[in-house]
Amino acid sequence: MSEEEIRTRIAPSPTGYFHIGTARAALFNWLYAKRFGGKFILRMEDTDKARSTEEYAIDIMECMSWLGLDWDEGPENPDLYGPYRQSERAEIYQKYAKQLLDERLAYKCYCTPDELEAEKKLQMERHEPPKYSGRCRNLSPEQILAFENEGRKPALRFKIDESSPIKFKDLIKGEMEFDPKLFGDFIVMKSDNLPAFMFAGIIDDSEMKISLVMRGEDHLSNTPRQILLAKALDLPIPDYAHLSMILNSDKTKMSKRKNPVSVSKDFRDKGYLPEAMINFLVLLGWSPKEGKSDEIYSLDDLTKEFDLSEVGKSPAIFDTTKLDFFNGYYIRQMELGELAKRCLPYLLAADLIKKEDEKILKVVALVQERMKKLSEVVELTDFMFKEIDYPAELLITKGTTKEITLKALEESAKVLTDETDYSRDSLDGLLRALATKLGFTAGQILWPIRVALSGKPASPGTFELLDFFGKDESLSRIKKAIDMLK
Repeated sequence: MSEEEIRTRIAPSPTGYFHIGTARAALFNWLYAKRFGGKFILRMEDTDKARSTEEYAIDIMECMSWLGLDWDEGPENPDLYGPYRQSERAEIYQKYAKQLLDERLAYKCYCTPDELEAEKKLQMERHEPPKYSGRCRNLSPEQILAFENEGRKPALRFKIDESSPIKFKDLIKGEMEFDPKLFGDFIVMKSDNLPAFMFAGIIDDSEMKISLVMRGEDHLSNTPRQILLAKALDLPIPDYAHLSMILNSDKTKMSKRKNPVSVSKDFRDKGYLPEAMINFLVLLGWSPKEGKSDEIYSLDDLTKEFDLSEVGKSPAIFDTTKLDFFNGYYIRQMELGELAKRCLPYLLAADLIKKEDEKILKVVALVQERMKKLSEVVELTDFMFKEIDYPAELLITKGTTKEITLKALEESAKVLTDETDYSRDSLDGLLRALATKLGFTAGQILWPIRVALSGKPASPGTFELLDFFGKDESLSRIKKAIDMLK
């Protein structure tokens, strides 16, 4: 590997389903690596034993594969700079922790959670920034022995050098400066011998030769601490780039409990396409100089066009209307057979069909233009598989009466009974001629027939439905509507 090789990474914690914000960060890192012929690495930061599960790890990998974000190195191929699960890298962290301790750059802290909480509370009452006071920095051998005899398990804290500010250039936000006096000595190894997030992260980034750390701006305050650790351990310092926050359309912060944030549960399983998700995610922060916010981009396009200099500093707005626009676009572009294949699981789950049959192609063809999500196929087509209940009032179009509607249906049933050609051209002339004969508008004839066939206020057109159902089923449903009005 040459020193110039670009190596980016995504390092999710498998403590929940793959988050939409993590997906955006993964996409940007993937694009940056591919743009410059580099490598994209997947690392699992799974040291939170209580909350990390294999189910979540699998969800992360499945969602990234679904999005087309393949990784060059990861948990399943740990032979290069692996292992790529932090839970399997304990010896590496212990080695660096020992180095800090031996060089007196860190010390053992015996403070209990209650003591730390009381200290924090007192600082807040004094309107001071909450930080560790350093009370264990200079413990005497006697104090250490007393704590050990109490059975206290020490954490390892890094000694902050407060002499000069920490400066670095963020590739998105520009020049950054932090005052170390605000930090306080921070934990690098917890009392259970597991590494803290910041400690494990900078070590892994060094060991895995990461050249750029691109992540959400919620990690911005971690960066100066990690730079201090890198300098103390004589590790290379990667470039940093922090992506703006993603906000709801009302400018509030996205919440795991209130908002759709799971890529699998809230988007993939509900019928969004990976192509639409990629198109939508890349525009959450990236804006090409000559592009538009509704521009259509494939992954191949983006690997040629993505430029970090075009990533904005302002918060990105998560607008599901725009996502639906992209998804509808890709659905309309899809081959009918492929669309039917992707809709099949939703129809099976809704118990509308028992197995795949040729009818599905015809069904999907009628609603392809109307679909925004694959899951909508159930609501849009359920009436094509079974009769559904609807209020009789729905048959009466705006500006007309029950009596006119009843006559329109009765007269339509008569001419449709005598007709043998149910093609659109034949029925179009037939029913419009009937409207003229009765002195009705075309809508007064066509609306109640369409509702009688679909049971819905919105559906494919009257002639498409007559052609789909054929003579017997169409007349059966029209006669049922007549009975409802009577």
